[in-house]
Amino acid sequence: MQESQQFKDHQREAKIFRSRVVVMAVFMLLLVSILVYRYYDLQIVNYEEYATQSDRNRVHVQPVPPTRGLIFDRNGELLADNKASFTLSVVSADATELNNTIELLKSLIEISASDLGKFYKAQKQRRHKLDPVPLRYRLTEEEIARLAVNQHLLDGVEVNAELVRNYPHKDMFAHVIGYTGRISEKEVDAFTPEQLQRYSGTHAIGKIGIEASYEDVLLGEVGSQNVETNARGRVMRILDRIDSKQGSDLRLHLDARMQETAVAAMRGRRGAVVAIDVKTGGVLAAVSYPGFDPNLFVTGIGYRDYKSLNEDIDTPLFNRFLQAQYPPGSTIKPVIGLAGLHTGFTDVNRAISDRGVFTLPGSSRLYRDWVLARTGGGHGRVDLKAAISQSCDTYFWDLGNRMGIDNISSFGGHFGLGNLTGIDIPSERKGLWPSREWKRAARREAWYPGDTVNISIGQGMVLATPMQLAVMTATIANRGVRYRPQFIQKIGDQVHQPIVDEIFETKPEYWDAIIGGMEEVMHGARGTARRVSERSEYRMAGKSGTAQVVAIAQNAKYNSAALKERHRDHALFVAFAPVEAPQIAVAVMLENAEGGSSQAAPVARAMMDAHLLGYYLKADEFVPPVGFHHAAIIKRANNYISERKAVRVAKEAELAAKAAVQAVDTSSSAAPAAVPETTHE
Repeated sequence: MQESQQFKDHQREAKIFRSRVVVMAVFMLLLVSILVYRYYDLQIVNYEEYATQSDRNRVHVQPVPPTRGLIFDRNGELLADNKASFTLSVVSADATELNNTIELLKSLIEISASDLGKFYKAQKQRRHKLDPVPLRYRLTEEEIARLAVNQHLLDGVEVNAELVRNYPHKDMFAHVIGYTGRISEKEVDAFTPEQLQRYSGTHAIGKIGIEASYEDVLLGEVGSQNVETNARGRVMRILDRIDSKQGSDLRLHLDARMQETAVAAMRGRRGAVVAIDVKTGGVLAAVSYPGFDPNLFVTGIGYRDYKSLNEDIDTPLFNRFLQAQYPPGSTIKPVIGLAGLHTGFTDVNRAISDRGVFTLPGSSRLYRDWVLARTGGGHGRVDLKAAISQSCDTYFWDLGNRMGIDNISSFGGHFGLGNLTGIDIPSERKGLWPSREWKRAARREAWYPGDTVNISIGQGMVLATPMQLAVMTATIANRGVRYRPQFIQKIGDQVHQPIVDEIFETKPEYWDAIIGGMEEVMHGARGTARRVSERSEYRMAGKSGTAQVVAIAQNAKYNSAALKERHRDHALFVAFAPVEAPQIAVAVMLENAEGGSSQAAPVARAMMDAHLLGYYLKADEFVPPVGFHHAAIIKRANNYISERKAVRVAKEAELAAKAAVQAVDTSSSAAPAAVPETTHE
């Protein structure tokens, strides 16, 4: 049994052990060599590259958004400023993590579907995956407190104070100032590389109005800062910073007090009012009513709010003074009359006998003057001056027919009709001053004498915006000098100079006749708006107009009661004052108000009183009534004017008395000081 017993081969085992140790040692040496090589490669060979990549994950360049320039009226009243708002932004590069964060945020504060939709769109537009994307604007103090308490659960969530646009006057200047809104994906796609850089730190852009047309100067210049962040993109510290440059402030020709006067005088009626400084073309007031609150659009308007505005039957989003095109009615008769004088088809003394009807040669159709329905007859014997003051349709039908469309169509452009005025905000429409060539091209029809007859009194195919009518009136006041209308008075310290678009020259006696006729409208014994000028402290010139909305059959009479309110005639009035040295021109258009002299003229009078006499209207003060044709209403208006005069005279007397007392106290002479005379009306 001992022979069969096997003993361990220690020598063999030792040999195997040594070989295994050598293999393991070689393997470990190889691993160490690889580790050393990799360490050498990272720390020596490619040190700069990996160090740079590390810094890029830790240090970021962030844009510093500029402060948007402010907008003031001519007196320094703030019309658009920047208001501090707390904004919730999210920084996340991981989709799962982002969804979890948003669900947590929704449990803490209100986040609408609209907010989320805008957030995801903005996330696609970001330039870097760790750029913060706004999720909610205008956080309340309670919401900020909830987020602060749960901050430890909200990695990648920031609450920052930033400046957003604010419009303190809300709807009063909405169509002029416009508004800013979130930059859309379509706008981003249209940006040049330079624009992408400028808007890199900004989420808003001017959409309409002055905010859009002067976007470049209002925006300012973007700055930058190097920041150190953690792995989740939270800023730990700012390493260095280049400050942004604030946008330029704008000062407008607009007068906020006159704008408010126009709104008050319109008394909630749909329409537009434009007032222009005759000597500069500066727009003193431009109202489109009804308006809207532009603050709704600043951080993104909600679906319900936009739907309400868009579906409103009164179309508050529509800019009536710049985009609405109306038949100007009799307001263009002064231009037609001047065309007849200038082309020699009439003169200042030529008169016709008006029976209240007009017929074209060889035609049986009767054109009935508006006065026929009231008196059963015509205006009698009228010359050009009387035809303007009494708004005699028959005179202008006859004159227009004899002149012909070619003379009329070539003349209107001198007064800005049928052309863009060049106003310094976008989306202006040019109206329509038709010609033979236009009708052939647009409607493929020949021109008929009846077309000329209609155009001669501002009906038919002719259309004009309230801004064009204001420019036309200012050009008449300037005796042919047509200034381009402008809202901007100054950009920063740079003054905008008036721009003369055209100087139309004709004989002085022609201007005297036209302006004299318009003056008789306001102050003549038979002037259509004579009652509006009662107790006026200055002489004014004007012209009323009534524009048909629906056609009336030839043998039918206009019956207001039988028509729906929105089918009734529009009321228009244009005016300027003072006649001897014009300062202001006004155009008023009230939709479906029917009477130019009774409805629109009082609004024009209120605007001229405001500018020339300082009789500004507010919502709680007397507003010129709708109908000036009742004696009791006229008395009320006159009493109001008398009261305002008395207040002004009393204030001047009080100031004069104080000055006299001060003079007595400071005088070293024994002689009594002279009391300055007060101003008497």
